[in-house]
Amino acid sequence: MRATPLFTGLDARLPALREIYQDLHAHPELAFQEVRTAGVVAKLLRAQGWEVTERVGGTGVVGVLGASAGPVVLLRADMDGLPVLEATGLPYASTRTGVDADGAEVPVMHACGHDMHVTCLLGATALLAANRDAWRGTVVAVFQPAEEVSGAQAMIDDGFRERFPRPDVCLAQHVAPIPAGVAATRPGVVMGASDSFFVRLFGRGGHGSAPENTVDPVVMAAALVMRLQTVVSREVGANQAAVVTVGSLHSGTKENIIPDTAEMRIDIRSSDPAVRTRVLASVERIVRAEALAAGAPKEPEITPLNSFPLTLNDTGATATATAGLEAVLGEGRVWTLPQPITGSEDFGAFGASMGVPSVFWFLGGAEPGLFPDPSPAVPAGAGLPPGVPYNHSPLYAPLQDPTIELGVRALLGAAGQWLVRGGAG
Repeated sequence: MRATPLFTGLDARLPALREIYQDLHAHPELAFQEVRTAGVVAKLLRAQGWEVTERVGGTGVVGVLGASAGPVVLLRADMDGLPVLEATGLPYASTRTGVDADGAEVPVMHACGHDMHVTCLLGATALLAANRDAWRGTVVAVFQPAEEVSGAQAMIDDGFRERFPRPDVCLAQHVAPIPAGVAATRPGVVMGASDSFFVRLFGRGGHGSAPENTVDPVVMAAALVMRLQTVVSREVGANQAAVVTVGSLHSGTKENIIPDTAEMRIDIRSSDPAVRTRVLASVERIVRAEALAAGAPKEPEITPLNSFPLTLNDTGATATATAGLEAVLGEGRVWTLPQPITGSEDFGAFGASMGVPSVFWFLGGAEPGLFPDPSPAVPAGAGLPPGVPYNHSPLYAPLQDPTIELGVRALLGAAGQWLVRGGAG
């Protein structure tokens, strides 16, 4: 395999990488608050010999290392944790809290595996620095803040394109609840678009014993939650994909007081631009119509929160990267997803902003023995076996072994298709 020289010294580094992973897992930080994590990353990169720039897009860190003239490869890992109370029971489980964007104190956990992404990329950067004679070109290692709230765009807005070498390809991976030792990807759309909104419904408060004198926003909100379920079931074709989720609903303070307002947060996923346009319009129509039907004293407020475009894999670059992944993981161990994942990512913003190809893949991090019939249909929506938690679960924690080692190998195997002499590019 062409990228083999890049792996020299990996076995000796694995104990330190496990320590890094456990430390990061125990110390998660919310989006745009990754100060400690960024400090750990910057210190290690400098010790490895990288040119390091900190505070890119807030708390982002970028390392640049050039071996010689040749292709430029961007490798990205995201750093932020989530407001989730960890329930894994791990000895290095997080007990940390943070303050969210609304000023509330919340538990914080690496419930999406971003600590694994950082660890794997740090392993890859260490080997790239130690084996400079084995590759050509330049690597841009991006440790991105706030993937959950579009931190990639924050880095781009902070002059990323002007400040760092323009890549020939952008590569990234995401640990997923598929068997360890497997990767999954596809050309074209690999992850869906995401749009989220904050909705405030207005009623007229009063005494719980006299609802006839009020306009009850709780009833309005409850009716809206149920009505929104018809967007996908009745307005999206059976051969199309969309998800509408009400993830937060708050109203009132006491059982005998009808409040004035109700607040909701709505999340929408789609994998086709036309479907996205239709679903967004339907959600807004239903929110406004439900308020009108309830006799609300004023129009609801609908405020956009986050928006992520489709994650698009370049066809040619995906074939090249897949060859590198197969060389690392073995024949038949790189699945082709039959359809896009409904989750969303902002990684594609880097390639799109610079007009260069991107490749994004999923890296298995779950116990293989829990999958009696492993297949690409599992991550594509067939449902997980019992005992396999999904990302964002309080129980989510990928296996350290062999995920760390294979994550490092996957990054270098894919990147090596461009960087190793005689490889692609």
